[in-house]
Amino acid sequence: MAAQAAVPAPTAPAAQEAPAQQTQQTAPAAPANTPNASQALTRALDDVSGDGAPLTLSLQILILMGLLTILPSLVLMMTSFTRIIIVLSILRQALGLQQTPPNQVLIGLSLFLSLFVMAPSIEQINTRAIEPYGADQVTLEQAVATSGEVFHAFMVKQTRQTDLKLFMDLAKVDAVASPQDIPFSILLPAFVTSELKTAFQIGFMIFLPFLIIDLVVASTLMALGMMMLSPTIISMPFKLLLFVLVDGWALTMGSLAGSFVT
Repeated sequence: MAAQAAVPAPTAPAAQEAPAQQTQQTAPAAPANTPNASQALTRALDDVSGDGAPLTLSLQILILMGLLTILPSLVLMMTSFTRIIIVLSILRQALGLQQTPPNQVLIGLSLFLSLFVMAPSIEQINTRAIEPYGADQVTLEQAVATSGEVFHAFMVKQTRQTDLKLFMDLAKVDAVASPQDIPFSILLPAFVTSELKTAFQIGFMIFLPFLIIDLVVASTLMALGMMMLSPTIISMPFKLLLFVLVDGWALTMGSLAGSFVT
């Protein structure tokens, strides 16, 4: 018998190993955190604690309430708010209107116009103090000092030299080399005094034409023998008409905004 040769079983073909091309996908870089006022406030509260540990919630609320208490005084004494609110109040009196516009409207209008006037100073404080402090580039003391310099420069521009000299003489302070060297203890009362004087000057110029209308109406009523009729009631429509015809609100707002030295 012929020997049958054993046919070897076919071997499975070797699996072709495809080179694994692993594309390394890099995770997108996280956007840089831009410092804002909330981050700066959080860091300020941490710095106040002294040892770097965060303050408790009760202490944070206490500090914030204290800041909110002195904030109205800062707004009144260190910004353009004082001049604006006084001029608008005199304007209301000149028109013969007792409660129109109401006090809330006058205060709100004064605040918004103050923000408009103080916008360059606020932008400087945000750029030079708040953002660097939120980014941990400056200390709390440096941020406060920088903010004080911005307010100091604004108040010096609006303050008369005579008012500065008055309070420097009262405080027995020698003449300073530059306006930047004037201490806040002298600049603040001088600034407020100068703002009051400027506000009364603007108010007089606004009051004068309406006073003329009152005199004309009163003289006319006296000539007609209508002495029992109040001149205020008769003159009010004419004053309102004059104020509307000359676009009084635009003139008043524009004059107030332009009266500040920037």
